[in-house]
Amino acid sequence: MPPMLPAAFTTRASLATVLPSSLAAVTGASNDLALPRMEHLVLIVVDGLGAAALRARSGHARTLAPLLGKATTIDAGFPTTTAAALATLTTGTTPGEHGLVGYRVRDGSGRLTNQLSGWDADMDPATWQRSRTVFECAADEGVRARAIGLPKFEGTGFTAAVLRGAEFIGVQSLSQRFDTAAEIVAGSGPGLTYLYVAELDQLAHARGWESPDWTAALETVDALVASFTRRLGPGRGALLTADHGVVDVPQSGHILYDTAPELLDGVAGIAGEPRLLHIYLEPGASATAVAERWRDSEGDRSWVATRTEATDAGWFGPSVDAEVAPRIGDVLVAARKRIAYYDGRDPQRIGRNMVGQHGSITPEETRVPLLRFGTAG
Repeated sequence: MPPMLPAAFTTRASLATVLPSSLAAVTGASNDLALPRMEHLVLIVVDGLGAAALRARSGHARTLAPLLGKATTIDAGFPTTTAAALATLTTGTTPGEHGLVGYRVRDGSGRLTNQLSGWDADMDPATWQRSRTVFECAADEGVRARAIGLPKFEGTGFTAAVLRGAEFIGVQSLSQRFDTAAEIVAGSGPGLTYLYVAELDQLAHARGWESPDWTAALETVDALVASFTRRLGPGRGALLTADHGVVDVPQSGHILYDTAPELLDGVAGIAGEPRLLHIYLEPGASATAVAERWRDSEGDRSWVATRTEATDAGWFGPSVDAEVAPRIGDVLVAARKRIAYYDGRDPQRIGRNMVGQHGSITPEETRVPLLRFGTAG
């Protein structure tokens, strides 16, 4: 009997609808978000700002929190990791179609590759990410698209994969990123601008979203959004969303899977990230048998599914292309409690110092805000 798995997300109220609707609003077309016609729309993407965390810190977000309600949250999709979620956002397609199905995944040559920073000649951004971006579509419509982010992201494989079609503008300071967006939106002509805020996610990983540092950064972002949106003129609008939420995981929640040797029987490699393991099997190993062993051990604190079970449940979208399927683990382990999985044999202890984490399919990780300002409101 197949395991009970969380329901799939719906594309109609997810990140996949946001940029296509934004472009449609600029071109005057109908759209899923019912956005009105406007000349320029700015999409503010605050990495890691989950709806649950924003709600919990509502007293520190006087601009954002009052707008947060049932009708102003959407589904980030799965997995709740930046590589997959931003690709969903900028293409309007789901991971089973665009192909970025995790943080670290198995590539065509069998390597376990980091999809944020591991791009090389064997992973061409133009083909590994398989969908046209909304920015490329904007060019077809005569709409100028720009993406404002940290300078270190310019020219990277990930940027080429998910932001292609947009003019990249690197700005180090967070406040200057908002100022740059304000200057752009004040210009004439139809435009679509993507403004990326990395700071909250970085602090969540380092210190946790429940830390005073994260709360202080949220106050800063809230004030910058307030100042920016007050400057929006006629025909200008802004949306604010996030790629995923965050769960703080204490050291006591670190699970060392290598201490249970039976879990590694038939396993060739483990990728993904600590709250979502992609388990790749040796030739001839049974995914069902491996999944059952993991389920027996971890079923009280994680969802365990074979690739077939996960794709049938719609975890990666309505369908998974045949070219994309091998990138997904033969077995998936998605944390549902405040835990994270590590290999205790790793001498570098990679990731063991992270507090805030994400990747799984809990509401804290999947539900994100979608807030409207200016004409978009």
